[in-house]
Amino acid sequence: MKETSQEYNAKDIVVLKDLEAVRKRPAMYIGDTGVAGLHHIVYEAVDNSIDEALAGFCKNITVVINKDGSITVEDDGRGIPVDIHLGENKPAVEVALTMLHAGGKFDHKAYKVSGGLHGVGISATNALSKWLEVEVKRNSKIYSQRYEKGKTVTALMEKLGQAETGTKITFLPDNEIFNDINFKYDILASRLRELAFLNKSLKIKIRDERDGKQDEFYYEGGIVSFAEHLNKNKTVLNPKIIYFLKEQDKIQVEVAMQYNDGYQENIHSFVNNINTIEGGTHLSGFQTALTRSVNDYIKKNKLNGGKLSGEDAREGLAAILNIKILEPQFEGQTKTKLGNSEVKGLVDSVVYEKLCEYFEENPTFAKLIIGKCLNAAEAREAARKARELTRRKSVLESGSLPGKLTDCQEKDPSKCELFIVEGDSAGGSSIQGRDRKFQAILPLRGKILNVEKARLDKMFKNKEIISLISSIGTGVSEEFKLDKARYHKIIITTDADTDGQHIACLLLTFFYRYMKPLIEAGYMYIAQPPLYKVSKNKKNFYVFNDEKLKQLFDEIGREGIMMQRYKGLGEMNPIQLWDTTMNPENRRLKKVNIEDAMKADEIFTILMGDQVEPRRDFIQQHAKEVKNLDI
Repeated sequence: MKETSQEYNAKDIVVLKDLEAVRKRPAMYIGDTGVAGLHHIVYEAVDNSIDEALAGFCKNITVVINKDGSITVEDDGRGIPVDIHLGENKPAVEVALTMLHAGGKFDHKAYKVSGGLHGVGISATNALSKWLEVEVKRNSKIYSQRYEKGKTVTALMEKLGQAETGTKITFLPDNEIFNDINFKYDILASRLRELAFLNKSLKIKIRDERDGKQDEFYYEGGIVSFAEHLNKNKTVLNPKIIYFLKEQDKIQVEVAMQYNDGYQENIHSFVNNINTIEGGTHLSGFQTALTRSVNDYIKKNKLNGGKLSGEDAREGLAAILNIKILEPQFEGQTKTKLGNSEVKGLVDSVVYEKLCEYFEENPTFAKLIIGKCLNAAEAREAARKARELTRRKSVLESGSLPGKLTDCQEKDPSKCELFIVEGDSAGGSSIQGRDRKFQAILPLRGKILNVEKARLDKMFKNKEIISLISSIGTGVSEEFKLDKARYHKIIITTDADTDGQHIACLLLTFFYRYMKPLIEAGYMYIAQPPLYKVSKNKKNFYVFNDEKLKQLFDEIGREGIMMQRYKGLGEMNPIQLWDTTMNPENRRLKKVNIEDAMKADEIFTILMGDQVEPRRDFIQQHAKEVKNLDI
């Protein structure tokens, strides 16, 4: 190995010019270069259009996934300025697209409120694109320019246009930067729906030219419509949504909240349209005020029950907290957590005042809400006792791991895999077929508890869930500790039939509700076992779906074949199970991300909830998509 030179001079200092820094370290600007980062560069373009809407100049935004994999974001705002920037001697649009920390959001003259305050948004999108083309409509003219990998390749061109204004940006992500440049329609649509909720009367359209799928989002009710959407297919306690909007010290606080009879909280917080998924000072202020107002009501009305925790006060709550602020201080460029210290006290004050007013003016609904909170506190105490009992039992028994678990020899969690399998038959085959060095097996009997309809106290009485919790080692809910995870690959391995899919959905709902950090850390996977085994001329082919089966028949023909359709993993012998589902060299695993878990959770609520009508509608809507039906 060549020794490092002892000299360290000015020539050793590397200066990354223009957007080279973004291409060199993309994760610093967009979080990562995986699925999240890929879609983040779209949001940066959309956020510019949203800022035009916030300023009152944009009514329509259209996002199109083009057939070639590029994406177009178009709005009817004022159009990015095209006149020459005096300091840089370039058109302003070129400055905005090719220079970091350049934009119209620093002095509040062009934009009073904005999410993109760092000035790296659209330029980062440009830097990480193979090519980007911008088209601006201003001054009854159309201006266009092209860039490649963040560098300008054409001069700004102009031609006569019409009186309308706006900006259209089309770009193709660079496959040298991103692991996968295939945009996911559902991920984009979910964020665009969110933005339409947050900006009442703004129309946002999305269209996928690859398959014709399209949606239009428009909500005159704003975040009130958002709260209604969150509680869709659920039984609500207060039919009229609690809503208030107040501006104080140049900070606007907007809240919509509604309780349902479920056991999960569903709170979304935003600052200047940015989804602060990690919360921050605004969310802390909201939670503190909610707990204080509930406890003060209990004390004032001399209701039975001790002091409630924040978790008790939030059970079954769907809420949107929407903040507008001139100078937000976000943690990191991806803006997932608000840090402004002055916001906490202000939000606390506003929310406490408005909730106390609501409870005073709506005694009927106040009693229903407070009653639910008191029941939650009782269940929490019962869960604590059940948890302690479970913990004591685990210590008294041989070790703290469940008897069903067949553990692996490896002790380093980063090298260990846990297969959660369905039933004793599949468990037996998996145990015989596995590599005992690093693969552990946990068989579950039957369908686990539907945690959507059960509180923690019932969960700690369920043997299958206790086995899951004990095997993984992290604990659940507020006691969860990711660094205690005994396996960094947790693989849901169920049959390919409808029962197996149901069990997988139940497991996903459990993990999403009570062990979400496992999903966020990338530890959760779903095995993809084959559906068919086809044999011809002493050769075996394992096929994973009907489309691949048809392709195989086109290759080898149908004469002289033997075919077996697997209804369950237990039908495979250990060698087959290892070859197809467990061997890291051959197997197929689907990594679970938050979007998948949320979708599974939403569908599960429809299919397993108390509401019959949405379940019937869902079945009718998707009946034609069913390819394999086990009766």
